[in-house]
Amino acid sequence: MIDYEKVLSNRVKNIKPSGIRRFFDIASTMEGVISLGVGEPDFSTPWAIRKAAIKVLERKQVVYGPNLGIAPLRQAIADKLKKTHGVEYNPDNQIIVTVGGSEAIDLAIRGMIDPGDEVLVVEPCFVCYAPLVELVGGVAVPVPTRLENNFKLTVEDLKDKVTDRTKLLILPFPNNPTGAIMTREDLEPIADFLRGTDIMVLSDEIYSELTYGRKHFSIIELPDMAERTIYVNGFSKAYAMTGWRLGYVAAPEPIVHQIFKIHQYGIMCSPYISQNAAIEALTNCDEEVAAMVKEYNIRRTYLVNEFNRLGLTCFSPEGAFYVFPCIKSTGLSSEEFCERLLFEEKVAVVPGSAFGDSGEGYIRISYAYSLKHLMEAISRIEKFINSLGGEKNEG
Repeated sequence: MIDYEKVLSNRVKNIKPSGIRRFFDIASTMEGVISLGVGEPDFSTPWAIRKAAIKVLERKQVVYGPNLGIAPLRQAIADKLKKTHGVEYNPDNQIIVTVGGSEAIDLAIRGMIDPGDEVLVVEPCFVCYAPLVELVGGVAVPVPTRLENNFKLTVEDLKDKVTDRTKLLILPFPNNPTGAIMTREDLEPIADFLRGTDIMVLSDEIYSELTYGRKHFSIIELPDMAERTIYVNGFSKAYAMTGWRLGYVAAPEPIVHQIFKIHQYGIMCSPYISQNAAIEALTNCDEEVAAMVKEYNIRRTYLVNEFNRLGLTCFSPEGAFYVFPCIKSTGLSSEEFCERLLFEEKVAVVPGSAFGDSGEGYIRISYAYSLKHLMEAISRIEKFINSLGGEKNEG
């Protein structure tokens, strides 16, 4: 009998499973649960995008594509970045198309980090960053953000964590789970500090199209920052293309060449059908994205108002499609709150602690769900909170 404990990778064994998925695995076994945790748009992929994919199928072009991605898509990405951020990338050697934004992040980390290198991870944040750093032997150093600063990164927060082993800063804005954004004024002192170091930036901007009241600003727009930034984006969130599995990296040529090698051997190429559809997304679907953002904004406003009414202080997100209310007033931990809410009222949300220690005392709720579902969920959450008040009175 083989002893699997001896043959399995210790690095992988020490990685914890995603804190997002645990509650939804439980919820999937229960009847009548309202699940508000997965960050997946409830809109259909715009018809023009689907039609472009159908044309590829009709031409029977179900084939491998180039390792970097098909040339028309890389050109469309370069054109988009020039239009939205004023930064020019050479589509021939500074852009690579990946299997979702997740692969783009993985490639960037693997292409940059050696064992012992430190990576600054701004928290709360999406669950994949620290595990991917640890899988390559790097050291993930959390940089907490706080509600009193609107969950923005400050240069003081950054300086406190930098050492002579720091190689990379992961900058995840618009932020999942908080919905925080960074403005030009917020980013300028960060950039000023980084220019005096050899620290690179991994800027995960997957929610860049989903902002409310102001246009997204990227750190690559600041002087000299594109040359020290690995820009990551994709199609899942803005274009409702989660299952199409398509993302991309834009970065200086030496970095793209490095991560190209990993992509070439590990994945080979992104889905050819999805790439052709993505060209249509970038060139002809701005109106559809704007319509989705308008609907998200209605849901966002409703949830922020309702949670504040219920006494759960709720930051008003300026990007993405999540709210991050504070549940410290209930006296429950994030895990306890979410577990009891699931079993007592059949509402599944994500504990803030899943997004790093600084997320403790909060919960994440996605509003990529219909207003009808959100209203029913609020009704159940209010009932749950009222029951907690009864417990306090009994105590």
